[in-house]
Amino acid sequence: MSKSEKYDASVAMGRSICLILGGGAGSRLYPLTKDRSKPAVPIGGKYRLIDIPISNCLNSGLYRIFVLTQYNSASLNKHIKNTFHFDNFSNGFVDILAAEQTALNMNWFQGTADAVRQSVRNFAYHNFDHILILSGDQLYQMDFREMFEVHIEKKADVTIATIPVIADDATSFGIMKVDGDSNIERFIEKPGHDILPEWQSEVEDHLKNQGKHYLASMGIYIFSRAALRDLLNNNPDAVDFGKELIPQSIAGGLNVVSYAYDGYWTDIGDIKSFFEANLALTKDIPDFNLFDNNNKIFTRPRLLPPAKFSGVTFTNSIVAEGSIVNAKLVENSILGIRSRIGHGTVIKNSYIMGNDYWEPLEFLASKSDIPMGIGKDCFIENAIIDKHARVGDRVLIRGNDRLKDQENEHYVIKKGIVVLNKNAIIPDGTIIGYQAE
Repeated sequence: MSKSEKYDASVAMGRSICLILGGGAGSRLYPLTKDRSKPAVPIGGKYRLIDIPISNCLNSGLYRIFVLTQYNSASLNKHIKNTFHFDNFSNGFVDILAAEQTALNMNWFQGTADAVRQSVRNFAYHNFDHILILSGDQLYQMDFREMFEVHIEKKADVTIATIPVIADDATSFGIMKVDGDSNIERFIEKPGHDILPEWQSEVEDHLKNQGKHYLASMGIYIFSRAALRDLLNNNPDAVDFGKELIPQSIAGGLNVVSYAYDGYWTDIGDIKSFFEANLALTKDIPDFNLFDNNNKIFTRPRLLPPAKFSGVTFTNSIVAEGSIVNAKLVENSILGIRSRIGHGTVIKNSYIMGNDYWEPLEFLASKSDIPMGIGKDCFIENAIIDKHARVGDRVLIRGNDRLKDQENEHYVIKKGIVVLNKNAIIPDGTIIGYQAE
């Protein structure tokens, strides 16, 4: 770059790479993470969680993307390989950096910072000035160009995306103390209610009116290359960004600034948040817009026929392609790709993930006389049905807040939500959950 060329956000983004952290065991999303990593969990009927951060990068003009994977990563790796392709005339890529043992390090990734440290040797040869680090399990639509503008304007070493939250939510996040110039002065992990007042930051008036006086870390960071290198080298035992490297960067005198984001964002932390985030997509005007021309969500293209309906009434529902729906009623629900729903069935407030392949209508699986899909005259409410489930006829599945957490071979009940395992088999007439009087 010549001395006369202005080094602005667009130039900085062209000289950046993105690292998306594939996450750990995802135990709070179990059993959806029993056989897959958290970013590989299906969302919205046809997508996977990893599609969200990758799409945000592509929509923002960031095309050099690495995904760091480790736990149950086979389906995630396959999805990325089959989905994100760039032509031969582009320098863009979405590459997988899997955890690996080496002669110098026999350990797997121990945390977010350790994952980046162990992966440096695989991306250090790229020409870049900045690194955008993202989580693979969040739901949001963000234009990273605005964040880069703040990073360059403030000449920051580290820029952290923050979101305003109320006091009750602040105790669940890492909270930043930010001054009027967007400088982050202090950081605390999950502060108690007794000390919250001293962690209020300068926010806009409309946020104050909503009681959102606190700025929480979104786990989205831009590091200058030199700053990240020094932080990793000077803190060889640090394994986590939020708990260790971010406090170290502030204490060490680096220029750490906040990019205040005021759009929709949710962390898919557990079954409850995952369930609510999916059902929220069925609203007339959802906060997360799948029908946005400027913020498209990219996923694996499938050559599937359109969905087919017979005798069914839909209310605020999403149906993915390749589905055959003969139900009586589908309300506030999502039916994923290749879903099959039998005659007379009622589905309310549920997410049916669908199937990865079709089972011929005349075919009955060798291990069961129940076809893949949902049978006839069933009632399903407040449930998540994972892929390839076989639900017989006249089955009642009803989640309710009064249900106790439990687990058996074919399903789990968590926080009142019934979750059928992948490949679950539910015989005719089975009753799972709470029966209303």
